[in-house]
Amino acid sequence: MRISGGRKKIRVGDLLVEAGAITEDELMQAIEHQKANGGKIGNVIMELGFISRDLLITVLSTQLGVDYIEVKACKIEEDILRLVPDNLVNKYKVLPIEFDPNNPNVLKVAMVDPMDLNAIDDVAIAANCQVEPLLAMEDDMNEAIGKYYGNAQAMEAAEAYRKERESDTLSEAEEDELNADIENSPIVLLVKQIIEGGVRQRASDIHIEPMETSVRVRYRIDGALKQVMTYDYSLLSAISARIKIIGGMDIAEKRKPQDGRITIMVDRREFDVRVSMLPTVYGEKTVMRLTSKDGLTKPKSALGFDEYTEKVFDGILSNPHGIILVTGPTGSGKSTTLYTSLSELNTEDVNIITVEDPVEANIDGINQVQVNVKAEMTFAAALRSILRQDPDIIMIGEIRDGETAQIAVQAAITGHLVVSTLHTNSAASTVTRIIDMGIEAYVAGDALVGVIAQRLVRRLCANCKQPRLADDDEKKILGVEDEDEVVVYEPVGCPLCGDTGYSGRIGVYEMMPVSKELQAVIAKGATADVIEKQALSEGMITLKMGAAKHVLNGITSLHEMKKIVYTTGDEY
Repeated sequence: MRISGGRKKIRVGDLLVEAGAITEDELMQAIEHQKANGGKIGNVIMELGFISRDLLITVLSTQLGVDYIEVKACKIEEDILRLVPDNLVNKYKVLPIEFDPNNPNVLKVAMVDPMDLNAIDDVAIAANCQVEPLLAMEDDMNEAIGKYYGNAQAMEAAEAYRKERESDTLSEAEEDELNADIENSPIVLLVKQIIEGGVRQRASDIHIEPMETSVRVRYRIDGALKQVMTYDYSLLSAISARIKIIGGMDIAEKRKPQDGRITIMVDRREFDVRVSMLPTVYGEKTVMRLTSKDGLTKPKSALGFDEYTEKVFDGILSNPHGIILVTGPTGSGKSTTLYTSLSELNTEDVNIITVEDPVEANIDGINQVQVNVKAEMTFAAALRSILRQDPDIIMIGEIRDGETAQIAVQAAITGHLVVSTLHTNSAASTVTRIIDMGIEAYVAGDALVGVIAQRLVRRLCANCKQPRLADDDEKKILGVEDEDEVVVYEPVGCPLCGDTGYSGRIGVYEMMPVSKELQAVIAKGATADVIEKQALSEGMITLKMGAAKHVLNGITSLHEMKKIVYTTGDEY
Protein backbone atom coordinates (compact mmCIF):
# COMPACT_ATOMS: atom_id res chain seq x y z
CA MET A 1 0.00 0.00 0.00
CA ARG A 2 1.68 3.21 -1.14
CA ILE A 3 0.77 6.75 -0.16
CA SER A 4 3.96 8.22 -1.49
CA GLY A 5 2.99 8.78 -5.09
CA GLY A 6 4.27 12.02 -6.58
CA ARG A 7 6.49 12.93 -3.62
CA LYS A 8 10.21 13.39 -4.07
CA LYS A 9 12.89 12.82 -1.47
CA ILE A 10 13.76 16.28 -0.07
CA ARG A 11 17.10 16.95 1.59
CA VAL A 12 16.68 18.65 4.95
CA GLY A 13 19.87 20.72 4.61
CA ASP A 14 18.82 22.19 1.23
CA LEU A 15 15.39 22.89 2.63
CA LEU A 16 16.83 24.91 5.56
CA VAL A 17 19.04 26.90 3.18
CA GLU A 18 16.05 27.59 0.89
CA ALA A 19 14.03 28.84 3.87
CA GLY A 20 16.90 31.17 4.83
CA ALA A 21 17.28 29.51 8.25
CA ILE A 22 20.98 28.70 7.65
CA THR A 23 23.59 29.74 5.08
CA GLU A 24 25.16 27.53 2.40
CA ASP A 25 28.48 27.81 4.26
CA GLU A 26 26.91 26.57 7.53
CA LEU A 27 25.36 23.63 5.67
CA MET A 28 28.78 22.65 4.28
CA GLN A 29 30.30 22.80 7.79
CA ALA A 30 27.46 20.63 9.11
CA ILE A 31 27.94 18.07 6.30
CA GLU A 32 31.68 17.84 7.14
CA HIS A 33 30.82 17.36 10.82
CA GLN A 34 28.21 14.73 9.89
CA LYS A 35 30.77 12.78 7.81
CA ALA A 36 33.13 12.66 10.79
CA ASN A 37 30.60 12.00 13.58
CA GLY A 38 27.39 10.69 11.96
CA GLY A 39 23.84 11.71 12.91
CA LYS A 40 20.88 13.30 11.13
CA ILE A 41 21.79 16.56 9.39
CA GLY A 42 19.05 18.55 11.18
CA ASN A 43 20.40 17.44 14.56
CA VAL A 44 23.99 18.23 13.53
CA ILE A 45 23.01 21.76 12.43
CA MET A 46 21.29 22.24 15.80
CA GLU A 47 24.28 20.83 17.78
CA LEU A 48 26.62 23.25 15.99
CA GLY A 49 24.42 26.13 17.13
CA PHE A 50 23.40 27.29 13.62
CA ILE A 51 19.68 26.96 14.41
CA SER A 52 17.55 26.66 17.54
CA ARG A 53 15.40 23.59 18.20
CA ASP A 54 12.15 25.60 17.95
CA LEU A 55 13.13 27.23 14.65
CA LEU A 56 14.23 23.88 13.18
CA ILE A 57 10.85 22.35 14.08
CA THR A 58 8.92 25.33 12.66
CA VAL A 59 10.86 25.44 9.36
CA LEU A 60 10.73 21.65 8.80
CA SER A 61 7.03 21.22 9.61
CA THR A 62 6.12 24.25 7.43
CA GLN A 63 8.34 23.32 4.48
CA LEU A 64 7.50 19.61 4.54
CA GLY A 65 3.79 20.22 5.08
CA VAL A 66 3.59 17.81 8.04
CA ASP A 67 2.56 18.40 11.65
CA TYR A 68 5.10 18.26 14.49
CA ILE A 69 4.45 15.92 17.43
CA GLU A 70 6.02 15.94 20.91
CA VAL A 71 6.40 12.15 21.22
CA LYS A 72 7.48 12.35 24.87
CA ALA A 73 4.05 13.77 25.75
CA CYS A 74 2.12 10.95 24.03
CA LYS A 75 0.51 8.04 25.82
CA ILE A 76 0.47 5.24 23.23
CA GLU A 77 -1.88 2.28 23.58
CA GLU A 78 -0.45 -1.26 23.61
CA ASP A 79 -2.49 -2.41 20.57
CA ILE A 80 -1.18 0.56 18.51
CA LEU A 81 2.44 -0.32 19.39
CA ARG A 82 1.87 -3.91 18.22
CA LEU A 83 0.94 -2.69 14.70
CA VAL A 84 4.58 -1.92 13.81
CA PRO A 85 7.29 -4.53 14.55
CA ASP A 86 10.26 -3.28 16.56
CA ASN A 87 12.75 -4.05 13.74
CA LEU A 88 11.02 -1.38 11.58
CA VAL A 89 10.76 0.98 14.55
CA ASN A 90 14.54 0.83 15.13
CA LYS A 91 15.52 0.72 11.45
CA TYR A 92 13.60 3.83 10.41
CA LYS A 93 13.19 5.61 13.80
CA VAL A 94 9.39 5.61 13.56
CA LEU A 95 6.69 5.28 16.21
CA PRO A 96 2.97 4.56 15.66
CA ILE A 97 0.91 7.10 17.67
CA GLU A 98 -2.81 6.60 17.04
CA PHE A 99 -5.48 6.14 14.35
CA ASP A 100 -6.86 9.35 12.88
CA PRO A 101 -10.14 10.02 14.79
CA ASN A 102 -11.78 11.14 11.51
CA ASN A 103 -10.47 8.26 9.39
CA PRO A 104 -9.86 4.94 11.19
CA ASN A 105 -7.93 3.62 8.18
CA VAL A 106 -5.15 6.22 8.64
CA LEU A 107 -2.40 5.56 11.19
CA LYS A 108 -0.52 8.61 12.47
CA VAL A 109 3.20 7.75 12.67
CA ALA A 110 5.92 9.91 14.25
CA MET A 111 9.08 9.95 12.12
CA VAL A 112 12.53 11.49 12.39
CA ASP A 113 12.47 11.78 8.58
CA PRO A 114 8.86 12.19 7.36
CA MET A 115 10.14 12.20 3.76
CA ASP A 116 11.55 8.65 3.99
CA LEU A 117 9.26 7.01 1.41
CA ASN A 118 10.63 3.50 2.03
CA ALA A 119 9.83 3.81 5.72
CA ILE A 120 6.29 5.01 4.99
CA ASP A 121 5.70 2.13 2.56
CA ASP A 122 7.11 -0.54 4.91
CA VAL A 123 5.09 0.72 7.89
CA ALA A 124 1.92 0.91 5.74
CA ILE A 125 2.40 -2.72 4.64
CA ALA A 126 3.16 -3.93 8.21
CA ALA A 127 0.16 -2.12 9.74
CA ASN A 128 -2.08 -2.78 6.72
CA CYS A 129 -3.39 0.79 6.60
CA GLN A 130 -2.54 4.23 5.26
CA VAL A 131 0.16 6.23 7.00
CA GLU A 132 0.12 9.92 7.94
CA PRO A 133 3.69 10.95 8.78
CA LEU A 134 4.35 13.39 11.65
CA LEU A 135 7.67 15.12 12.36
CA ALA A 136 9.50 14.19 15.60
CA MET A 137 12.97 15.11 16.90
CA GLU A 138 15.64 12.38 16.95
CA ASP A 139 16.57 12.60 20.67
CA ASP A 140 12.87 12.51 21.67
CA MET A 141 12.32 9.49 19.39
CA ASN A 142 15.27 7.57 20.86
CA GLU A 143 13.89 8.13 24.35
CA ALA A 144 10.32 7.15 23.36
CA ILE A 145 11.43 4.02 21.45
CA GLY A 146 13.54 2.98 24.46
CA LYS A 147 10.55 3.54 26.75
CA TYR A 148 7.96 1.66 24.67
CA TYR A 149 10.04 -1.02 22.96
CA GLY A 150 13.17 -1.30 25.16
CA ASN A 151 11.58 -3.44 27.85
CA ALA A 152 9.98 -5.70 25.26
CA GLN A 153 13.34 -6.17 23.50
CA ALA A 154 15.06 -6.84 26.82
CA MET A 155 12.40 -9.43 27.71
CA GLU A 156 12.82 -11.09 24.30
CA ALA A 157 16.58 -11.28 24.85
CA ALA A 158 16.02 -12.72 28.32
CA GLU A 159 13.60 -15.32 26.93
CA ALA A 160 15.99 -16.23 24.09
CA TYR A 161 18.77 -16.72 26.65
CA ARG A 162 16.58 -19.00 28.78
CA LYS A 163 15.68 -21.17 25.78
CA GLU A 164 19.32 -21.30 24.69
CA ARG A 165 20.32 -22.39 28.18
CA GLU A 166 17.70 -25.13 28.28
CA SER A 167 18.92 -26.59 24.99
CA ASP A 168 22.66 -26.45 25.94
CA THR A 169 24.34 -28.35 28.73
CA LEU A 170 27.34 -26.08 29.25
CA SER A 171 29.20 -25.62 32.51
CA GLU A 172 28.96 -22.18 34.14
CA ALA A 173 32.54 -21.28 33.15
CA GLU A 174 31.93 -22.30 29.51
CA GLU A 175 28.74 -20.26 29.53
CA ASP A 176 30.59 -17.17 30.81
CA GLU A 177 33.20 -17.56 28.04
CA LEU A 178 30.48 -18.01 25.42
CA ASN A 179 28.76 -14.80 26.51
CA ALA A 180 32.09 -12.99 26.24
CA ASP A 181 32.61 -14.11 22.65
CA ILE A 182 29.26 -13.65 21.00
CA GLU A 183 28.49 -9.98 20.42
CA ASN A 184 24.91 -10.73 19.41
CA SER A 185 24.19 -13.30 22.09
CA PRO A 186 20.93 -12.58 23.97
CA ILE A 187 22.70 -11.69 27.22
CA VAL A 188 24.94 -9.13 25.44
CA LEU A 189 21.85 -7.50 23.95
CA LEU A 190 20.08 -7.59 27.32
CA VAL A 191 22.91 -5.80 29.19
CA LYS A 192 23.21 -3.27 26.33
CA GLN A 193 19.46 -2.65 26.54
CA ILE A 194 19.61 -2.11 30.33
CA ILE A 195 22.43 0.46 30.03
CA GLU A 196 20.93 2.25 27.00
CA GLY A 197 17.54 2.35 28.72
CA GLY A 198 19.15 4.03 31.73
CA VAL A 199 20.84 6.64 29.53
CA ARG A 200 17.66 7.43 27.60
CA GLN A 201 15.58 7.76 30.75
CA ARG A 202 18.19 10.18 32.22
CA ALA A 203 19.19 7.80 35.02
CA SER A 204 22.24 8.64 37.12
CA ASP A 205 22.55 5.07 38.46
CA ILE A 206 21.39 1.60 37.41
CA HIS A 207 20.79 -1.01 40.15
CA ILE A 208 20.69 -4.71 39.20
CA GLU A 209 19.61 -6.49 42.36
CA PRO A 210 19.26 -10.20 43.09
CA MET A 211 16.10 -11.05 45.05
CA GLU A 212 15.08 -14.50 46.31
CA THR A 213 13.43 -15.62 43.06
CA SER A 214 14.05 -12.77 40.60
CA VAL A 215 16.44 -10.04 39.47
CA ARG A 216 15.18 -6.48 39.87
CA VAL A 217 16.41 -3.55 37.72
CA ARG A 218 15.93 -0.03 39.05
CA TYR A 219 16.98 3.36 37.64
CA ARG A 220 17.74 6.41 39.80
CA ILE A 221 16.09 9.28 37.94
CA ASP A 222 16.29 12.82 39.37
CA GLY A 223 17.47 11.35 42.68
CA ALA A 224 14.61 8.83 43.13
CA LEU A 225 14.81 5.07 42.43
CA LYS A 226 12.23 3.63 40.03
CA GLN A 227 11.75 -0.07 39.23
CA VAL A 228 11.76 -0.67 35.48
CA MET A 229 12.04 -4.44 35.06
CA THR A 230 12.29 -7.82 36.76
CA TYR A 231 13.92 -10.89 35.21
CA ASP A 232 14.05 -14.56 36.06
CA TYR A 233 16.70 -15.35 38.73
CA SER A 234 18.42 -17.78 36.32
CA LEU A 235 19.71 -14.75 34.31
CA LEU A 236 21.69 -13.26 37.22
CA SER A 237 25.01 -15.09 36.73
CA ALA A 238 25.04 -14.36 32.97
CA ILE A 239 24.22 -10.64 33.47
CA SER A 240 26.96 -10.35 36.13
CA ALA A 241 29.48 -12.20 33.93
CA ARG A 242 28.77 -9.94 30.95
CA ILE A 243 29.17 -6.77 33.06
CA LYS A 244 32.45 -8.10 34.51
CA ILE A 245 33.78 -8.76 30.99
CA ILE A 246 33.01 -5.30 29.62
CA GLY A 247 34.04 -3.66 32.92
CA GLY A 248 37.47 -5.32 32.97
CA MET A 249 36.84 -7.32 36.17
CA ASP A 250 37.71 -10.87 37.22
CA ILE A 251 34.95 -13.10 35.84
CA ALA A 252 35.76 -15.98 38.22
CA GLU A 253 35.70 -13.88 41.43
CA LYS A 254 32.23 -13.97 43.02
CA ARG A 255 33.03 -13.64 46.72
CA LYS A 256 34.75 -10.24 46.84
CA PRO A 257 33.50 -6.75 45.92
CA GLN A 258 34.86 -5.55 42.56
CA ASP A 259 35.03 -2.21 40.74
CA GLY A 260 35.22 -1.65 36.99
CA ARG A 261 34.74 0.91 34.27
CA ILE A 262 32.93 0.84 30.91
CA THR A 263 32.89 3.43 28.11
CA ILE A 264 29.78 3.22 25.95
CA MET A 265 28.36 5.26 23.04
CA VAL A 266 24.59 5.89 23.14
CA ASP A 267 22.95 8.08 20.48
CA ARG A 268 26.38 9.46 19.46
CA ARG A 269 27.20 10.59 23.01
CA GLU A 270 30.00 8.99 24.99
CA PHE A 271 29.19 7.80 28.51
CA ASP A 272 31.53 6.73 31.27
CA VAL A 273 30.04 3.94 33.41
CA ARG A 274 31.56 3.21 36.83
CA VAL A 275 30.62 -0.28 37.98
CA SER A 276 30.52 -1.62 41.53
CA MET A 277 29.73 -5.28 42.25
CA LEU A 278 28.95 -6.48 45.76
CA PRO A 279 28.22 -10.07 46.90
CA THR A 280 24.87 -10.23 48.77
CA VAL A 281 23.01 -13.20 50.26
CA TYR A 282 21.18 -13.85 46.97
CA GLY A 283 24.12 -13.19 44.62
CA GLU A 284 26.08 -10.26 43.23
CA LYS A 285 24.40 -6.86 43.21
CA THR A 286 25.59 -4.45 40.50
CA VAL A 287 25.37 -0.65 40.61
CA MET A 288 26.40 1.35 37.56
CA ARG A 289 26.96 5.11 37.82
CA LEU A 290 26.36 6.81 34.45
CA THR A 291 28.28 9.96 33.56
CA SER A 292 28.16 11.72 30.22
CA LYS A 293 31.65 12.76 29.11
CA ASP A 294 30.32 16.28 28.53
CA GLY A 295 27.72 16.19 31.32
CA LEU A 296 29.99 17.33 34.15
CA THR A 297 31.28 20.46 32.43
CA LYS A 298 28.16 22.59 32.22
CA PRO A 299 28.00 26.34 31.62
CA LYS A 300 27.29 28.31 34.82
CA SER A 301 23.78 29.17 33.59
CA ALA A 302 22.87 25.44 33.57
CA LEU A 303 23.80 25.02 37.25
CA GLY A 304 20.85 27.10 38.44
CA PHE A 305 22.76 30.24 39.49
CA ASP A 306 20.77 33.45 39.62
CA GLU A 307 22.45 36.78 38.92
CA TYR A 308 23.51 37.35 42.55
CA THR A 309 24.81 33.79 43.09
CA GLU A 310 26.79 33.92 39.85
CA LYS A 311 28.38 37.21 40.92
CA VAL A 312 29.42 35.69 44.30
CA PHE A 313 30.69 32.51 42.55
CA ASP A 314 32.83 34.57 40.14
CA GLY A 315 34.14 36.59 43.08
CA ILE A 316 35.25 33.43 44.93
CA LEU A 317 36.90 32.01 41.77
CA SER A 318 38.80 35.23 41.10
CA ASN A 319 41.05 34.68 44.16
CA PRO A 320 44.64 34.02 43.02
CA HIS A 321 45.33 31.66 45.95
CA GLY A 322 43.60 30.05 48.92
CA ILE A 323 41.16 27.15 49.44
CA ILE A 324 37.71 26.97 47.85
CA LEU A 325 35.57 24.17 49.34
CA VAL A 326 32.40 22.73 47.77
CA THR A 327 30.34 20.78 50.30
CA GLY A 328 27.22 18.66 50.44
CA PRO A 329 26.09 15.02 50.69
CA THR A 330 26.73 12.39 47.99
CA GLY A 331 24.76 13.13 44.82
CA SER A 332 24.35 16.86 45.48
CA GLY A 333 26.21 17.91 42.31
CA LYS A 334 29.56 18.81 43.92
CA SER A 335 31.60 17.23 41.10
CA THR A 336 29.67 19.21 38.48
CA THR A 337 30.34 22.47 40.34
CA LEU A 338 34.05 21.57 40.69
CA TYR A 339 34.42 20.73 37.00
CA THR A 340 32.55 23.90 36.02
CA SER A 341 34.93 25.92 38.22
CA LEU A 342 37.96 24.25 36.60
CA SER A 343 36.59 24.88 33.10
CA GLU A 344 36.18 28.58 34.02
CA LEU A 345 39.79 28.73 35.27
CA ASN A 346 41.26 26.59 32.45
CA THR A 347 43.27 29.03 30.35
CA GLU A 348 46.56 28.63 28.51
CA ASP A 349 48.59 30.56 31.08
CA VAL A 350 47.78 28.40 34.13
CA ASN A 351 48.90 24.91 35.10
CA ILE A 352 45.94 22.98 36.59
CA ILE A 353 46.52 19.58 38.20
CA THR A 354 43.82 17.41 39.80
CA VAL A 355 44.05 14.38 42.07
CA GLU A 356 40.82 12.37 42.01
CA ASP A 357 39.38 9.02 43.08
CA PRO A 358 38.24 8.22 40.42
CA VAL A 359 38.75 10.71 37.54
CA GLU A 360 35.12 11.39 36.59
CA ALA A 361 35.52 13.30 33.32
CA ASN A 362 38.48 14.12 31.12
CA ILE A 363 39.03 17.82 30.44
CA ASP A 364 41.41 19.04 27.74
CA GLY A 365 44.28 21.13 29.08
CA ILE A 366 44.05 19.82 32.65
CA ASN A 367 46.49 17.26 34.13
CA GLN A 368 44.41 14.67 35.95
CA VAL A 369 45.88 12.15 38.42
CA GLN A 370 44.07 8.99 39.55
CA VAL A 371 44.44 7.86 43.18
CA ASN A 372 45.81 4.31 43.40
CA VAL A 373 46.05 3.01 46.96
CA LYS A 374 47.66 -0.31 45.87
CA ALA A 375 50.54 1.64 44.30
CA GLU A 376 50.69 3.86 47.43
CA MET A 377 49.36 6.79 45.38
CA THR A 378 47.06 8.24 48.07
CA PHE A 379 45.63 11.78 48.03
CA ALA A 380 48.43 12.92 50.36
CA ALA A 381 51.22 11.19 48.36
CA ALA A 382 49.89 12.53 45.05
CA LEU A 383 49.62 16.04 46.51
CA ARG A 384 53.25 16.06 47.63
CA SER A 385 54.35 15.17 44.09
CA ILE A 386 51.94 17.66 42.53
CA LEU A 387 53.48 20.52 44.52
CA ARG A 388 56.78 19.82 42.72
CA GLN A 389 55.01 20.08 39.32
CA ASP A 390 54.81 23.91 39.36
CA PRO A 391 50.98 24.08 39.66
CA ASP A 392 48.87 27.26 39.75
CA ILE A 393 45.60 25.52 40.58
CA ILE A 394 45.17 22.17 42.36
CA MET A 395 41.89 20.26 42.52
CA ILE A 396 41.59 17.57 45.21
CA GLY A 397 38.63 15.20 44.67
CA GLU A 398 37.91 15.08 48.41
CA ILE A 399 39.65 16.05 51.66
CA ARG A 400 39.27 12.81 53.64
CA ASP A 401 41.83 13.11 56.44
CA GLY A 402 43.99 15.48 58.44
CA GLU A 403 47.11 14.78 56.38
CA THR A 404 45.42 15.77 53.09
CA ALA A 405 43.89 18.84 54.80
CA GLN A 406 47.32 19.86 56.13
CA ILE A 407 48.99 19.68 52.69
CA ALA A 408 46.04 21.47 51.03
CA VAL A 409 46.21 24.34 53.55
CA GLN A 410 50.00 24.55 53.14
CA ALA A 411 49.62 24.73 49.34
CA ALA A 412 46.99 27.48 49.66
CA ILE A 413 49.13 29.59 51.99
CA THR A 414 52.18 29.26 49.71
CA GLY A 415 50.37 30.83 46.75
CA HIS A 416 48.30 28.11 45.07
CA LEU A 417 44.56 28.04 44.45
CA VAL A 418 43.18 24.78 45.88
CA VAL A 419 39.66 23.57 45.03
CA SER A 420 38.18 20.58 46.87
CA THR A 421 35.06 18.93 48.37
CA LEU A 422 33.98 17.94 51.85
CA HIS A 423 30.90 16.20 53.28
CA THR A 424 29.22 18.73 55.60
CA ASN A 425 25.72 20.15 56.00
CA SER A 426 26.34 23.88 55.67
CA ALA A 427 29.00 26.38 54.65
CA ALA A 428 29.71 27.46 58.25
CA SER A 429 30.07 23.89 59.59
CA THR A 430 32.70 23.26 56.87
CA VAL A 431 35.04 25.68 58.62
CA THR A 432 34.70 23.91 61.97
CA ARG A 433 35.19 20.52 60.24
CA ILE A 434 38.53 21.69 58.79
CA ILE A 435 39.58 22.85 62.29
CA ASP A 436 38.49 19.46 63.73
CA MET A 437 40.85 17.81 61.21
CA GLY A 438 43.78 19.38 63.02
CA ILE A 439 44.18 22.72 61.20
CA GLU A 440 44.77 25.67 63.55
CA ALA A 441 41.84 28.13 63.55
CA TYR A 442 44.00 31.13 62.56
CA VAL A 443 45.55 29.09 59.67
CA ALA A 444 42.09 27.99 58.45
CA GLY A 445 40.91 31.61 58.50
CA ASP A 446 43.95 32.66 56.50
CA ALA A 447 43.71 29.84 53.91
CA LEU A 448 39.96 29.74 53.18
CA VAL A 449 38.68 32.12 50.50
CA GLY A 450 35.20 30.69 49.92
CA VAL A 451 32.84 27.86 50.83
CA ILE A 452 29.94 26.69 48.64
CA ALA A 453 27.35 24.37 50.23
CA GLN A 454 24.88 22.86 47.77
CA ARG A 455 21.92 20.53 47.25
CA LEU A 456 19.88 19.43 44.25
CA VAL A 457 16.08 19.74 44.10
CA ARG A 458 13.82 18.28 41.44
CA ARG A 459 12.34 20.72 38.91
CA LEU A 460 8.56 20.65 38.54
CA CYS A 461 7.37 19.49 35.13
CA ALA A 462 6.42 22.68 33.26
CA ASN A 463 3.70 20.79 31.38
CA CYS A 464 1.60 19.58 34.32
CA LYS A 465 2.46 21.55 37.51
CA GLN A 466 -0.58 23.06 39.23
CA PRO A 467 -0.79 26.33 41.18
CA ARG A 468 -2.40 26.64 44.60
CA LEU A 469 -2.35 29.14 47.47
CA ALA A 470 0.10 28.56 50.33
CA ASP A 471 -1.34 28.36 53.87
CA ASP A 472 0.06 30.33 56.84
CA ASP A 473 2.45 27.58 57.99
CA GLU A 474 3.84 27.24 54.46
CA LYS A 475 4.32 31.02 54.23
CA LYS A 476 6.32 30.82 57.46
CA ILE A 477 8.55 28.07 55.98
CA LEU A 478 9.04 30.20 52.85
CA GLY A 479 9.94 33.23 54.99
CA VAL A 480 7.06 35.31 53.60
CA GLU A 481 5.70 37.60 56.31
CA ASP A 482 3.11 39.70 54.49
CA GLU A 483 -0.63 39.07 54.35
CA ASP A 484 -0.75 38.78 50.55
CA GLU A 485 -1.66 35.53 48.83
CA VAL A 486 1.35 33.40 47.89
CA VAL A 487 1.11 30.99 44.95
CA VAL A 488 3.07 27.73 45.10
CA TYR A 489 3.04 24.86 42.59
CA GLU A 490 2.37 21.16 43.13
CA PRO A 491 3.54 18.15 41.05
CA VAL A 492 0.78 16.34 39.12
CA GLY A 493 2.29 13.87 36.63
CA CYS A 494 1.90 13.44 32.86
CA PRO A 495 3.48 11.33 30.06
CA LEU A 496 6.11 14.06 29.53
CA CYS A 497 7.59 13.58 33.01
CA GLY A 498 6.92 9.83 33.33
CA ASP A 499 3.99 10.55 35.70
CA THR A 500 6.35 11.79 38.43
CA GLY A 501 5.46 15.48 38.28
CA TYR A 502 9.15 16.36 38.04
CA SER A 503 11.63 16.65 35.18
CA GLY A 504 15.32 17.34 35.77
CA ARG A 505 17.02 18.95 38.76
CA ILE A 506 18.39 22.35 39.71
CA GLY A 507 21.04 23.39 42.23
CA VAL A 508 20.42 25.27 45.47
CA TYR A 509 23.50 27.10 46.78
CA GLU A 510 24.79 28.67 49.98
CA MET A 511 27.87 30.71 49.07
CA MET A 512 30.13 32.09 51.78
CA PRO A 513 33.02 34.25 50.56
CA VAL A 514 35.56 34.66 53.39
CA SER A 515 35.89 38.41 53.97
CA LYS A 516 38.47 40.08 56.27
CA GLU A 517 35.82 40.30 59.03
CA LEU A 518 34.83 36.64 58.65
CA GLN A 519 38.51 35.69 58.63
CA ALA A 520 38.93 37.38 62.03
CA VAL A 521 35.88 35.49 63.41
CA ILE A 522 37.23 32.12 62.15
CA ALA A 523 40.74 32.86 63.55
CA LYS A 524 39.25 33.22 67.06
CA GLY A 525 37.97 29.61 66.83
CA ALA A 526 34.28 30.61 66.68
CA THR A 527 31.49 28.02 66.50
CA ALA A 528 29.55 27.31 63.28
CA ASP A 529 26.59 29.41 64.58
CA VAL A 530 28.77 32.49 65.16
CA ILE A 531 30.44 32.05 61.73
CA GLU A 532 27.01 31.74 60.06
CA LYS A 533 25.70 34.83 61.89
CA GLN A 534 28.64 36.89 60.59
CA ALA A 535 28.20 35.53 57.02
CA LEU A 536 24.45 36.34 57.10
CA SER A 537 25.21 39.89 58.22
CA GLU A 538 27.41 40.16 55.10
CA GLY A 539 24.51 39.09 52.85
CA MET A 540 24.93 35.29 52.56
CA ILE A 541 21.86 33.46 51.26
CA THR A 542 21.32 30.12 53.09
CA LEU A 543 20.26 26.85 51.42
CA LYS A 544 16.77 27.29 52.93
CA MET A 545 16.47 30.83 51.48
CA GLY A 546 17.73 29.62 48.07
CA ALA A 547 15.23 26.74 48.01
CA ALA A 548 12.39 29.10 49.06
CA LYS A 549 13.26 31.36 46.10
CA HIS A 550 12.92 28.37 43.72
CA VAL A 551 9.51 27.50 45.27
CA LEU A 552 8.23 31.09 44.94
CA ASN A 553 9.44 31.17 41.32
CA GLY A 554 7.46 27.98 40.56
CA ILE A 555 10.62 25.96 39.78
CA THR A 556 10.24 23.37 42.55
CA SER A 557 7.71 22.26 45.17
CA LEU A 558 7.47 22.75 48.92
CA HIS A 559 7.97 19.00 49.36
CA GLU A 560 11.40 19.25 47.71
CA MET A 561 12.29 22.31 49.79
CA LYS A 562 11.43 20.48 53.02
CA LYS A 563 14.05 17.82 52.20
CA ILE A 564 16.70 20.54 52.27
CA VAL A 565 15.37 22.09 55.48
CA TYR A 566 15.53 18.71 57.25
CA THR A 567 19.03 17.77 56.01
CA THR A 568 20.58 21.13 56.95
CA GLY A 569 18.99 21.14 60.39
CA ASP A 570 17.24 24.47 59.77
CA GLU A 571 14.23 25.23 61.91
CA TYR A 572 10.84 25.87 60.38
